[in-house]
Amino acid sequence: MSSSWSPRQIWAARLNGGGTPPLRGWALLEALGPEELARASAEDWARISGAHLEEAAAWRRAAHAFDAAAEERRAAALAARLLVRGDAEYPDLLASIHDPPLVLYVQGVFAARPPVAFVGSRVPTAYGRRLTRRLAGDSARSGLAVVSGLARGVDGEAHLAALEGKGASWAVLGTGLGHVYPFEHRGLARRLAAEGGAVISEMALGTPPRPDLFPRRNRIVAGLSWAVVVVEGRHKSGSLITARLAGEYGREVLAVPGPADSPLSEAPHRLLAQGAALASTVEDIIAALPPALAFRPSPFVVSTSSAVEQPSADETRILALLGADSLSLDELVRLSGLDTAHISSIMFGLEIKERVSSVPGQRYAQKEAR
Repeated sequence: MSSSWSPRQIWAARLNGGGTPPLRGWALLEALGPEELARASAEDWARISGAHLEEAAAWRRAAHAFDAAAEERRAAALAARLLVRGDAEYPDLLASIHDPPLVLYVQGVFAARPPVAFVGSRVPTAYGRRLTRRLAGDSARSGLAVVSGLARGVDGEAHLAALEGKGASWAVLGTGLGHVYPFEHRGLARRLAAEGGAVISEMALGTPPRPDLFPRRNRIVAGLSWAVVVVEGRHKSGSLITARLAGEYGREVLAVPGPADSPLSEAPHRLLAQGAALASTVEDIIAALPPALAFRPSPFVVSTSSAVEQPSADETRILALLGADSLSLDELVRLSGLDTAHISSIMFGLEIKERVSSVPGQRYAQKEAR
């Protein structure tokens, strides 16, 4: 079967999959092009990349050994396309940072909306979840693209709120698209790509989760976005890494103030003390966007009738399962037979309708039954 990838895409995938750092790979691809890269010696690679000979020789061996044809077949099976830095669809904002990815694997589309990132704790408080949902949902309804990292907690809440708001959301993975992590967010990733958003990774498709990859993911979250909103986090957290990178890239950093006695207020309060803008409403976020964007938010109406809105059939089913007990998300998935992303969406709707609330231990209970 003939390749649909261009020689440039094939060699970009080989460089990336073989572990050549993005800036070094870009220098090699630009200086040599696909044909010369295939013939060039290790000495040529070292001279052009500025690396030591042993290091450049290792990159060269790995790039030649990388099976680009198999990678292309996996991409087709995942409905993913490969963007190379310099391609027309490669996001200009991301290309402007000092170390942009050489390649991006993308499922879905980049909506033509100003992107804003939401980051925070993987185990947020009920307050943090509520603020994330309100701010991310209002951002989506206003016409912004909601960017996050598909992690548990604030990331997942932001993506779900964007979907509920019928807006676009972009998830940046720290793994390959063939290894969505966390596992329970696979359904959420599919929804994002299918409902006007995108799932993105710079990693080769088969890359599994590794701790060192997630800080690299954070630079993409920051680089894709005009602003980064930090909701909750401790004083040493990935949220602060993303905020620091956003500042280095010249992007706006905002923080949501939290209760003074909550450990998860440490990160946002530190940022506020350092001069970050306060984010308590979507108007705060919009005000932080560069004036040159001339962004005009889409009008939307916040419903005030949620308390009396009748539950849907799926919501009624979940309420029946809850009864007078509190159940975790995993227990609801097991008892209902529905996938995690769908259950999360249902619980979001029930919380908005004030039919359930979060209780200690990451569990849900009916308000009437508490």
